[in-house]
Amino acid sequence: MWRPLRFVLLALLILVVFVEEWGWRPLAALAAKVARWPPLAALERRIRSAPRHVALALFLVPAIALVPVKLVALWLIQDGSATLGVSVIIAAKVVGTAFVGRLFVLVETQLMTFPWFVRCRALWHATRDRVMAALRQSFLWRSGRAIRRVARRGLNRLLALKD
Repeated sequence: MWRPLRFVLLALLILVVFVEEWGWRPLAALAAKVARWPPLAALERRIRSAPRHVALALFLVPAIALVPVKLVALWLIQDGSATLGVSVIIAAKVVGTAFVGRLFVLVETQLMTFPWFVRCRALWHATRDRVMAALRQSFLWRSGRAIRRVARRGLNRLLALKD
């Protein structure tokens, strides 16, 4: 029983790591570009200078606020609108990741004043590093990298022929 459960948990953890690694930073960077708009820039200045407990609330509230949206999406899936439900989950994940990622950049200094947050962040980074190490050792990852190298060489040869 443990082996299938471990596989499912590992797959979910890999998905979370994937979103964190390849989604969080680019989406937070996109949100930063949007935040150049003067009213948003002023709001960001206020967020950066917020007291640590306010910063914690600002960071947690959006993540918690997305739970009802995800529940509606699950209801849509259960009700037979699987495509719409999955689309809502994906949209909520993308928007939520961008928003929470940007908020984290703004309030990281305040959050790091909470010892429990520092411990949770260290645990997250250690877990992420273990998952990524296991993923990089997997046959699927190594095969994908080999295919990418072959494709890149082929593309470079093709481009060299055009010159």
